[in-house]
Amino acid sequence: MRWINIRPSRTTTLVLAVLPFALLVAAYLAGSAARLAVNDGDKLLPSLVSLADAINRMAFTPDTRTGDYLLWSDTLASLSRLGWGLAISTLIALVVGMVVGMLPTVRALLAPVIAVIAMVPPLALLPILFILLGLGETAKIALIVIGVAPTMIRDLALKVSELPREQIVKAETLGGSSWQIALRVVLPQVLPRLITSLRLQLGPAWLFLIAAEAISSDAGLGYRIFLVRRYLSMDVIFPYVAWITLLAVVMNVALEALRSGVFPWSNPVRT
Repeated sequence: MRWINIRPSRTTTLVLAVLPFALLVAAYLAGSAARLAVNDGDKLLPSLVSLADAINRMAFTPDTRTGDYLLWSDTLASLSRLGWGLAISTLIALVVGMVVGMLPTVRALLAPVIAVIAMVPPLALLPILFILLGLGETAKIALIVIGVAPTMIRDLALKVSELPREQIVKAETLGGSSWQIALRVVLPQVLPRLITSLRLQLGPAWLFLIAAEAISSDAGLGYRIFLVRRYLSMDVIFPYVAWITLLAVVMNVALEALRSGVFPWSNPVRT
């Protein structure tokens, strides 16, 4: 039997999915034990006890200066910025992507400039944004929008252009205007792609957010990581990185569940 035709059972699939994570944890524990055996004050790979103590200190113990639970206040600050950035990006991508994909004249006008903007490294614009917009929340949200929206626009415009021409012709035959075609023919078919495109941009969005928080912020997950790095506080950095990853995974799963639940017809056909 060819390998391409071998399909693992559900139990095997679960084991294969868990195996890389188990190996990663085992490698960390072995490395930590080896380093701590040589130097019990080593900070590079802290023990599980040190990690648990740091989590308790950051998440469940009020800060002596502010009285806040730092992990939760940082999470709230970061998610607020991320939420605004992604919401604005999604709205822009939906409107502009549909217009560019549907109207050839607009596509000829905007497609080249959108493609160029999508190639600009967003992090290179961060100093400019801070100069123009100040060091507050606006610049951080703008960085996420600049980094995410152009790619989403191009993806949605491509999806619109790939719709069967016969659907547009039939809608025109039935007397549909451009506005009606956009709402009743194009929009329902691009919404699942919009959610998928948003899922694919979660990683870059977190990257832009953390970079902005690291440079100028007084709260946030990225701010905290770069604040404690000067003390080599890996016992804080590792849990924060794991927490950011968990948040991103939850967001990804939630968006996929939303797409699958609201638009079940868009689920890929598995053979």
